[in-house]
Amino acid sequence: MYLHLGQNTVIKISDVIGIFDMETSTISKATRNYLGDAQKMGRVVNVSMEMPKSFVVCCDKNNKLTVYITQISSSTLLKRTGYIDEIANV
Repeated sequence: MYLHLGQNTVIKISDVIGIFDMETSTISKATRNYLGDAQKMGRVVNVSMEMPKSFVVCCDKNNKLTVYITQISSSTLLKRTGYIDEIANV
């Protein structure tokens, strides 16, 4: 399955390592440092020109990490993955 991140960006759900809320997760200095390092290494893709609400960390089959910054909220992205539905059926 695929996850639409906004604009014309779609990623494989199997590549997703984590979906993070920008407001709450960037309180941590470690998270800010991680995002800064990813930016310096050219691994950040800004999907939107609007105010970012979340970021998604992905790893492809070649173990290349990419951070996608999107205006879509982390809760909406999580719902789009169907992960919550899978847990509810257990």
